[in-house]
Amino acid sequence: MKTKDFYFDLPEELIAQKPLADREQSRLMVVHRKNGGIEHRIFKEIVEYFQEGDCLVLNNTKVIPARLFGVKDHSGGKVEFLLLKRIEGDRWETLVKPGKKARIGDMIVFGDGILKAKIVGYGDEGSRIVDFVYEGVFEQILDQIGMMPLPHYIKERLEDKERYQTVYAKYEGSAAAPTAGLHFTHELLNKLQERGVKIAYITLHVGLGTFRPVKTENISEHKMHAEYFEVSAETADLVNTTKKNGGRVIAVGTTSTRTLESIADDRGMIRPCADWTDIFIYPGYRFKTVDGLITNFHLPESTLVMLVSAFSSREIILHAYEEAVKNRYRFYSFGDAMLIV
Repeated sequence: MKTKDFYFDLPEELIAQKPLADREQSRLMVVHRKNGGIEHRIFKEIVEYFQEGDCLVLNNTKVIPARLFGVKDHSGGKVEFLLLKRIEGDRWETLVKPGKKARIGDMIVFGDGILKAKIVGYGDEGSRIVDFVYEGVFEQILDQIGMMPLPHYIKERLEDKERYQTVYAKYEGSAAAPTAGLHFTHELLNKLQERGVKIAYITLHVGLGTFRPVKTENISEHKMHAEYFEVSAETADLVNTTKKNGGRVIAVGTTSTRTLESIADDRGMIRPCADWTDIFIYPGYRFKTVDGLITNFHLPESTLVMLVSAFSSREIILHAYEEAVKNRYRFYSFGDAMLIV
């Protein structure tokens, strides 16, 4: 399959620039994965599509203020950091702008010196490995001087940074939000539980691998950036019990989907573990655990559109996207949602 097979035309004005005032008032397109049937709903109505005994799987990662602005210690030149992932301790993989001038041995100063970073190596695709130097608690310093790493296509300032977090975000470590979860409120989750739906959590810290453009002509040649995940014994038990009892496992977002499918056996059972995944799901993949998927509307030719197409079919998903454009759905991180069942 070619990357161009997943192209669609998207008017720029449909890219959502800010979140709705009420999370659960986003629009919801329901796509029936077998026959391509489409329904147009409001997100809070998603409860109607769940049955007693289903299991909803959410990614409880928390976005860190991963964008830092500093200066070179020796020259005063401006430098921008985007933290991608913690390697170990105070060593991180980062994107650096301007990258060509970020050399091994350079020291970067942030926030009048309360945080410094020494570039100690080169990572994948132009990233840098850095060691941070500071006094106190790293996370508190980030909260003080860091900025939320909004995607480049969002031009408007985010007034409330909590709107780029899910209401159940718990474990810090993501460079981007698991955006399918932004539509949920505590009230909506309570309604699902009252309906007999089990709620399970995984943690996958979102890096930029999910969003890196596919630059190869053949999609099978694209390599995903590895992302760290954790699945608890409690979650594994909830998911496995659901499968054994004939219930459905509904994944919220491509991150939850990739995590579950990374550790599933041929029967769809999963195990508790902490590991890294670089799984790339595209048409032809056979899903083992996930029976339903909640996701946002994604970039043309992206790995995310390919994953969603694998869950249904390329033809059905591209048709659904045509309908989304025609009906003026809002796209990307702060946009509307799709439920595929």
